[in-house]
Amino acid sequence: MKTCEYVVVGFDGDYANLKRIDIESDDLKLVARALLPDDIVEGSKILYEYLQYKHMPL
Repeated sequence: MKTCEYVVVGFDGDYANLKRIDIESDDLKLVARALLPDDIVEGSKILYEYLQYKHMPL
């Protein structure tokens, strides 16, 4: 199982730019907003696991 932590750094139409925060990386991942939680905003922290994106638990 692959688990990754991201932060939303911006939006580009129907896509969101995610930056990985659990490892050192400057790369951005472009993800369709339809795959992400509905209420995300810039700065939202997202957890990817089990092939799904969801809000990171606080």
